[in-house]
Amino acid sequence: MNRKLKMGMVGGGRGAFIGNVHRMAANLDGKIELTAGCFSSDPEKSRLSGEDFFLDPSRVYSSYQEMAEKEAALPESERIDFVSIVVQNFLHFDVAKTFLEAGFHVICDKPVTQTLDEAHALRDIVKNSGQIFCLTHNYTGYPMVKEARRMVADGELGRILKIVAEYPQGYAVGDVEGEGQGKINNWRSDPSKAGISNCMGDIGTHAHNLIRYITGLEIEEMCSDLTAFIPGRELDDDGNCLVRFKGGSKGIIHASQISNGDENALNIRVYGTKSSIEWHQEDPNELIVKYANAPRRVYRRGNDYISEAAAGNGFTRTPFAHPEGFIEAFANVYLAAAQEMADRIDGNPAPAGGYDYPTIDDGVAGMAFIKTSVESSASSEKWVRFPLV
Repeated sequence: MNRKLKMGMVGGGRGAFIGNVHRMAANLDGKIELTAGCFSSDPEKSRLSGEDFFLDPSRVYSSYQEMAEKEAALPESERIDFVSIVVQNFLHFDVAKTFLEAGFHVICDKPVTQTLDEAHALRDIVKNSGQIFCLTHNYTGYPMVKEARRMVADGELGRILKIVAEYPQGYAVGDVEGEGQGKINNWRSDPSKAGISNCMGDIGTHAHNLIRYITGLEIEEMCSDLTAFIPGRELDDDGNCLVRFKGGSKGIIHASQISNGDENALNIRVYGTKSSIEWHQEDPNELIVKYANAPRRVYRRGNDYISEAAAGNGFTRTPFAHPEGFIEAFANVYLAAAQEMADRIDGNPAPAGGYDYPTIDDGVAGMAFIKTSVESSASSEKWVRFPLV
């Protein structure tokens, strides 16, 4: 392409953490520019946010419906190429539907919708529209996660026996004793905005997605125990899931917001008959490979022994010994989606391996995980079959 892709954004205005992360990630490789947006349901806040981002005031809108209509009416050379959706969960479906049906590609924050039924409906809309839909499960963007996936696919671990994925955080533990309620009683604990789960819906889905991405395994049954330790909270702040995968592998998925002392300790261990792998999000540049009868190895991103799957396509931006982190991983999701958009514009064929970013199917699987976790926790029988995704 001889130009940058033009991005619109819904949500993510002044004071929004994840909106700023999306903007930095999209901008990192110089292939995307923010052109338009509706940054808040408050028109004045949206206008002021547009000033913060130095946008043309005529491209800053009071509602996402107005934005989709007016952008679609612009000449093709001027309108946005895609929209980035960073609003609260309950709005994901309506905003995505509006822009897909207006003819725009969509990059959406997770979880994809508020309910599994909405996720199935949105998948149909995506397919009927022919537009690109990318879901920002950003931890799939880390080069060493991609290397882990390659090792599993190439059979280096042998037959997968067990998987343990954890996402413990401790930021909410003070509220268990009634301290700091105002600090963390945000919209994610409100069922009308977040859906049926807080902790498993917000961070447990990342652990589940990491398992699917690295191993390709799908869940068959789950036995879950979700708890709201914080007094007065309607939705879970801790969850523990036993998992049976199709094909016979077993696993554990744990997520928590009351794990005292933990910060953002997402990690995964995959145990195979030949070897095992271990990866920690707080030390993302290393992948540990373990053996029963040999010393463990530590693979580090940026070195020439790392596969093309992990280092290629610009997924590694700096030489070895120069750490990369959260923003770069997020940017890799944008980079892969942007490549498909550019190829479509230029009429180029898709690469043999496709484009490496989470899709609407990953979103549907995530909503199935949330629904099954909640149903199992509420069931006296406990083991609940995973719905078809």
